[in-house]
Amino acid sequence: MQNIYQTKIYSFYEKNKRMPTYSEMMKLFDFKSKNAVAKIVGKMILAGIVAKDHLGRLIPTKSFGEVPFLGFVTAGLPATVDEELTDTMNLDDLLVGKKELTYMLEVDGDSMIDAHIEKGDMVIVEKTSNAKDMQIVIAEVDGEFTMKYLRKKGNKMWLEPANKNYKPIYPEFSLNVIAVLKAVIRKY
Repeated sequence: MQNIYQTKIYSFYEKNKRMPTYSEMMKLFDFKSKNAVAKIVGKMILAGIVAKDHLGRLIPTKSFGEVPFLGFVTAGLPATVDEELTDTMNLDDLLVGKKELTYMLEVDGDSMIDAHIEKGDMVIVEKTSNAKDMQIVIAEVDGEFTMKYLRKKGNKMWLEPANKNYKPIYPEFSLNVIAVLKAVIRKY
């Protein structure tokens, strides 16, 4: 029975981007009293499904970002696969290294298409001023921002697109790395 309540809270959280209040949970669970809600919430806290912050408000736990991990699929010749829940994965843990330095951007343009980054893709980037040669970066070049490969040779730095229709960008005045690419998300 607890799974039903858990699913309702997950759905509410996904739709509203916040946890429901006790009054809202009364309606969600079709309960007549907040005491009944408190009992369910207490069980969910013990199970690690939800938690409370320092002010006593409900907050989501890591389980809110978890997706079932069912194993592997071949990208070569077809093979039999046994679908078996082997674990769960938290997408934040997988995609976000340093939460306080991480943000998302939507890609506009096709200069990185040969790096498999297309218009409409979402990129997860991590703020930093340092990057290695051939890392994909968000950079400020002469007052404008772009995403390209960072190229370094000696003391010289420039930006290189991943599309033969575009030319490398050599800064006239300044080139500053703002962030490095950590992940690309594409919805189909």
